[in-house]
Amino acid sequence: MALTNRKFTLAARPVGMPKESDFKLVETPVPAPNAGEMIVKSLYISVDPYMRGRMNDAKSYAAPVEIGGVMVGGVVGEVIESNNAKFKPGDIVQSEFGWQEYALSNGQGVRKVDPSLAPISTAIGILGMPGLTAYFGLLEIGQPKAGETVVISGAAGAVGMAVGQIAKIKGCRVVGIAGTDEKVKYLIDELGFDGAFNYKTTKNYVEELKRLCPKGIDVYFDNVGGAITDAVVPLLNVKGRMSICGQISQYNIEKPEMGPRWLWAMIVKQARVEGFLVFQFFEKFGPAVAEMAGWIKEGKLKYREDIVDGFENLPRAFIGMLQGDNTGKRLVKVADPSK
Repeated sequence: MALTNRKFTLAARPVGMPKESDFKLVETPVPAPNAGEMIVKSLYISVDPYMRGRMNDAKSYAAPVEIGGVMVGGVVGEVIESNNAKFKPGDIVQSEFGWQEYALSNGQGVRKVDPSLAPISTAIGILGMPGLTAYFGLLEIGQPKAGETVVISGAAGAVGMAVGQIAKIKGCRVVGIAGTDEKVKYLIDELGFDGAFNYKTTKNYVEELKRLCPKGIDVYFDNVGGAITDAVVPLLNVKGRMSICGQISQYNIEKPEMGPRWLWAMIVKQARVEGFLVFQFFEKFGPAVAEMAGWIKEGKLKYREDIVDGFENLPRAFIGMLQGDNTGKRLVKVADPSK
């Protein structure tokens, strides 16, 4: 039986916050797999802040999505037809298949998902790119030591939540910054953060950080950038580390913001600022996933998924995530596994 593939392509490059009209829903036939190829049915599709940068024309850290091209994105799917010896029908897999219901793949860059570790949706959440970003961004870049203070911006997102909990596992004091009182309460009451504040209702970030971090800040995990990061820098301790994961406050602005020029502070603080991309740690993904899965089973690492039902709701789910209306990892559920 011939299958029809629905996919969202980029219809226009956004100016400021993306609009639903920047995407186009397209239907095409699903081709038959040739030798070495397989067809994967999407079950869950991820929406993440980095996708906003890929919608721009200029190349930043990765190639932009072309007008008419399928939107990028991580997918957990099920192999439904295979001429590839490494994969069989029924296998649950994860890869960057993009915003489409079916993908034709030769198996490159595809990893099998073990459903016994955790629900398969976690393969694009806590046990996927967001969780691995938290793991390596904190442990490899931030290098926290027991007793140090770790501050996280965007702390109620999929990455930020994991960073804070991993820092607690390593014996650190953890302070989060989020955008609603409900999120602040969740970070403290449910995830065990030592403190948190709502940046939208806090008038003086520096004073609030001083109150919550009386011994200064040793590690700053930055998902947001902008004024929040400007407030953190003066409070860094000597030999402090800044792990730069994202700059979500800057993704949708139409004109660059002017801010303090604080690189001089890095000299005085003898501090280190380092950006990273999670895929630079690809060779270490396996052991990291195994360790995090162990923490989940032990109850040390909690996760929260914000699931939107329906493939057609992808643009709305993505835009809402950029506006901060999610708590935890936002996913779009496309279908159930066949078994």
